[in-house]
Amino acid sequence: MNVYLKSFLFLVVFSVLHMGYELTEWRFLTPFCGVNESVFQHLKMAFWGYLFLAGLIEYPFVKRKDSLAVNFWYSRFLTAVMLPWVVFLLWYILPGFCGRFHSLWADLAWAVCITYLSCLFTGYIEKSIENTILPRSARYSILLLLFVSCLLFIWFTYKLPWIDLFVNPENL
Repeated sequence: MNVYLKSFLFLVVFSVLHMGYELTEWRFLTPFCGVNESVFQHLKMAFWGYLFLAGLIEYPFVKRKDSLAVNFWYSRFLTAVMLPWVVFLLWYILPGFCGRFHSLWADLAWAVCITYLSCLFTGYIEKSIENTILPRSARYSILLLLFVSCLLFIWFTYKLPWIDLFVNPENL
């Protein structure tokens, strides 16, 4: 799939997950959808949004017939694991150097751009990985990271860890 189109579709899926629980209040959506505006919820939506895009749209409708399914899936799994952290790294550039957003529109525009760019950047990496035969150790590592990501994104939806990302544990 064209990486620009894929990034746009990811933005659409991410937006659906962002509003899905709020609009429906269906409890079964809470592991996948954002339930508040925390950074964690946005990372979770990026992770699940990408897996949903790859599994429900890209694989059944777009996957090239000449590519190996195993290469397709391992590259998508690695991208799903990386994407939330790329969102995190890129989003914090502006707040890290310029401070708090004073406009909802500026915050929203920044978030949309970063979400799109994050998928674009990881998409470039994914294309390279899809054309590579990964050794067994790399495949197992990807599967382990995918499993841990699934576990933590679901678990932390219901029970947050004792420490937040930016909290100094000495102050608790």
